[in-house]
Amino acid sequence: MTNQELQRYRPNLHFAAKKNWLNDPNGLVYFKGEYHLFFQYNPHDSVWGSMHWGHAVSKDLITWEELDIALYPDEHGTIFSGSAVVDWNNTTGFFPNEPGLVAIFTHHKDGNGETPPKQSQSLAYSSDNGRTWFKYEGNPVLSHKTKVDFRDPKVFWNMKTSKWIMSLATGQTITFYSSPNLIDWQFESEFGENVGSHDGVWECPDLFKLKVEGTGEEKWVLLVSIGDNGISETGSCTQYFIGDFDGSVFRAEHDDIRWLDHGRDNYAGVSFSDIPEEDGRRIYLGWMSNWRYANEVPTEGWRNQMTIPRMLQIRKIEGKYIVIQYPVAELDTYFERSGDIHGLEINNSETKVFEVNEPYLELFMNILNSDADQFGITLNHTQTQSTTIEYDASNDVITLNREKSGKVEFSEMFSLEKRLKMDNSKNVQLRVIVDTFSIEVFVNDGAYAITSLVYPDQTCETVAIYSQNGKITVENGCIATPNKTLTI
Repeated sequence: MTNQELQRYRPNLHFAAKKNWLNDPNGLVYFKGEYHLFFQYNPHDSVWGSMHWGHAVSKDLITWEELDIALYPDEHGTIFSGSAVVDWNNTTGFFPNEPGLVAIFTHHKDGNGETPPKQSQSLAYSSDNGRTWFKYEGNPVLSHKTKVDFRDPKVFWNMKTSKWIMSLATGQTITFYSSPNLIDWQFESEFGENVGSHDGVWECPDLFKLKVEGTGEEKWVLLVSIGDNGISETGSCTQYFIGDFDGSVFRAEHDDIRWLDHGRDNYAGVSFSDIPEEDGRRIYLGWMSNWRYANEVPTEGWRNQMTIPRMLQIRKIEGKYIVIQYPVAELDTYFERSGDIHGLEINNSETKVFEVNEPYLELFMNILNSDADQFGITLNHTQTQSTTIEYDASNDVITLNREKSGKVEFSEMFSLEKRLKMDNSKNVQLRVIVDTFSIEVFVNDGAYAITSLVYPDQTCETVAIYSQNGKITVENGCIATPNKTLTI
């Protein structure tokens, strides 16, 4: 394989392993000036298998340095998903001198045809900023006699109870455990029966507090990823619940199903642990793919990438609380304004075209007082390949169509359009981030997100903005392209 083939489709702003297979982000943690990203990794092939923990670090969440593999399979099994924390107070006894990192992960051992697979939770620890790891000699620390799906521990320190809390995916539910030391675990409660979507196995939970935008109010949020069941048109996706957690029991305050992302390519996302209090952000990162076709996407020698890191908050809209998200502020440094479209007017059936032809770009447009039936953006990758993001005013629906975006034949589902039904949107604000083979759309200041892979021959030659059956006016609009003073 040539280097050119290996580099094709590689992103500029998103993390992807140098080679081979990558899936779930694991062990997201901030420690001593570095963001740590561990991830499900197969060092032997560019398809899923033989799970290890890969490892990368970053100073700014955008530019990553890939390090050596952190965790290898052993006699207990391969290394499935999990989390990492800083043991500030040496609750484990692993760090007599200064705080260190502890990874809490799932050991997975395949069945043999007569016995089912076995999943259990184990520990590893590092005293040198995550560069070398030692597995706890008492592994596993948490097992279950009958549950087959028993995985993906996400752990945090609950200051009110002075205990570690573990959220664990257990089939079609999330089970909560507590521990004083990360070693001895006690069952607390189970959540999920008769609530939310059960279209697939529940995976990769994350429980945390979020601030309500513009207020001093806080609420608990539980993220739950839904595995692909082979029947659903959506494939794998992620739902969330807003509610309350008393240190033992989580209670959702709503009955409706709420999706974190309305595209097809954001799965298994979790948030960073130990972000400094003075920062205060809840930073989320997802795996940008879908289990329906992740093993078939047309990259050579490597597969899959992460989303742009996103800041999460809660917004209250007409009495309803929703989780909102938008790219971390660190991303702004990588762009500079190259085109001002403030005040742009587009009349009935008119199209305005802007040349870009850059490896990545960002488009921001705020549409006010539109009387058009439809308007949208066409990203012209080449003269024959394009992706369209269109708003239908009469139905309050945004559609992303990648049917003509380039390579789509590897999956029947890949070319199906994705529709987002919004809630009475009077104005529409779009922020679109385009990297080599990905598009991330943030609607109405983060109220909705649409994450999508594309595989064109080029990133984007031109951007076309159009209107149908009416006029649109763009306020505070701009096109941003790479900051030439930076080297990525």
